[in-house]
Amino acid sequence: MQSRSRLIVSLFLASAAAWAQYKSEPAGAPPAELTAPIGQALQTPGTRILNASGAAFCEVWFRAEAPAAAKSTEADVTLPTIPTGALLGAIRFPGQGADRRGQTIKPGVYTLRYALQPVTGDHVGASPQRDFLVLIPAAEDLDLNATPAFDALMNMSRRASGTPHPAVLSIWSSTAEKFPSFGKEGERDWVLNIKIGELPLAVILAGKAE
Repeated sequence: MQSRSRLIVSLFLASAAAWAQYKSEPAGAPPAELTAPIGQALQTPGTRILNASGAAFCEVWFRAEAPAAAKSTEADVTLPTIPTGALLGAIRFPGQGADRRGQTIKPGVYTLRYALQPVTGDHVGASPQRDFLVLIPAAEDLDLNATPAFDALMNMSRRASGTPHPAVLSIWSSTAEKFPSFGKEGERDWVLNIKIGELPLAVILAGKAE
C-alpha cells in the first residue's frame, strides 16, 4: 500500500512539474543570422524562456519601435495600427520548438511578422482575436520594411512549419500591469507581456491551442 501511495504521489508531482515548467530571463543581443537592419531594429536584451530542466526553450526579441499604419476598422482586431505583414520581432529555438498549433519547429532563427486570421469558417473559435504572428526562416526574410501580402506571408511561413499550415503564435494587445513580464495564464498557456515602443503586447510562447 505504501509503495502504491508513493507511486501516486510521484506521478502527481511529475504531472505538476510538467505544467509548471517555464520561466524567463534576459537574453543577449539579436541573432547574427538576421540581416543587420532587422537586428538593429530589435530590442536588447531579448527574453529567454527556460523549461523545467533549465534549458532554453526559445529566445525572442521584439522591435524597439512599433511600425504603424492607418487604423484598421476590421472586427476582432486588437492591434489595429500594425500593418499586415509588418516585422515585429524574431525568435530562436536552440532545440526543437513548437508553434501555437503544436506543430514542431526545427532549431533555428525565425522572423515574426504580423497577420490577421481570415474571416472564414476554418478559423471559428481558434482565438478571441484575429491577430497572430507567423514564423519565417530568417535566411528567407531579409527586408525589415517589407509588408508581404497575406498569401505571400503564408507561403513564407509554411517553410518554417514544413506543413500546409503556416507556423503561428497568438498575439494581442496586453492589459498587463508590468512590462516585461512572463507567466502562466489559464491551464497551459505561458504568456510574455512586452512593449514595442509604447504599444503593449501579449504573446503565447508556450502552449498548444485546443
